This record gives sequence, C-alpha cells and structure tokens, in this order.
Amino acid sequence: MLMQYLNSGVVEAGCDEAGRGCLAGPVYAAAVILPPNYKNDLLNDSKQLSEHQRDALRPIIERDALAWCVGVVSPEEIDHINILKASFLAMHRAIKGLKIEPQHLLIDGNRFTPYPGIPHTCIVKGDGKMMSIAAASILAKTHRDEYMCAIDKEFPQYGWSRNKGYPTKDHRAAIEQYGATVYHRKTFRLLDPQLPFE
Repeated sequence: MLMQYLNSGVVEAGCDEAGRGCLAGPVYAAAVILPPNYKNDLLNDSKQLSEHQRDALRPIIERDALAWCVGVVSPEEIDHINILKASFLAMHRAIKGLKIEPQHLLIDGNRFTPYPGIPHTCIVKGDGKMMSIAAASILAKTHRDEYMCAIDKEFPQYGWSRNKGYPTKDHRAAIEQYGATVYHRKTFRLLDPQLPFE
C-alpha cells in the first residue's frame, strides 16, 4: 500500500526520472503534487505496471494532480555534465515548472542536488512507497516512451519503439552496424563490451 504523505499538512511533490540507463534519447523527470486524501488503487511504481496500465494512468494523473510538470535533459547535455547530474537537472526543471510551489520534495533514490529553497527527502525505491513518487514515475516514463516512439520513425533500424533506447542486444547490434545517431549518448559505452574486436 502506497503512503500518501511523508509529512501531513505539507505540500509535497514527488519526483522521479526515467531513462537514466539508456544509450539513446534524453533523460526525463516528473514532479507531481497530488490532492489531499487522494485515492487511486491502480497507482504503483511504473516498473510494476504494464505499458497499457501506465498509458491509462497518465491522463488520470494529469487531470487529478494539483500540479505536475515534466523536465527533459538532452543527450548533448547528458554527455556534457554526466547522467547523474542530468537526472537531477531534469528533476529541477520539472520542479521549476510546477504551477504550485511545493514545501517539501520527495525524491526517488538515495541522492539529490538540493533544489534552492525547498527541503527534500530521498527515499530509496520511493516509487513503490509514496503515491506522489509513483505518479511522477508514470509521467516521466510515459512522456519519455512517447518521445522515443516518435524518433523511432526517423531511425527505425534501432528499434526504439520497442527498446526505448535501453541497451538491448538488438539495439547494440544496430549501433555496430549503422553507427551512432545524434540521439545517442556519446559518453556511454554504446557497443557491447563482449563483442570481439575486428
């Protein structure tokens, strides 16, 4: 059962990211403020839900939330500052875009770069513990998946509509055959380290 609040009576925003371990595409993050006493029995960590369930929940969360926003950091920015900092930057952009300023941030994971003026609590596996983080995980994942399916039309050979940019065997084989695109993260190990060198 997901908890609604860490601190009752405080406006909390849950934050989570999607796409940190991908070889291609931006990293996305979402920040969500849910109404007091919000109930949705389907809400769960996005990784525990099917694609169909996530897609069904997204418009419900966007409709019901008091505020929500998605932040994006491009592959170029990821290569420039590293993926961990990029994940935090995406969260900062999502928080900054909220139409209501939260009083406290609930961050999925064990580390975070403090957001100016708002205290935070890091919660390991928070997307399976806190309702607002679970909602953020669903928005970050569905918005990112939608983007990866869109750029798949430009470069269908990499299978992004299926693998969403993650390092699958087929994705790495396509990189070896066709090379990297503008959407690939150049500082990541794009080729399978198990592949024999010519």
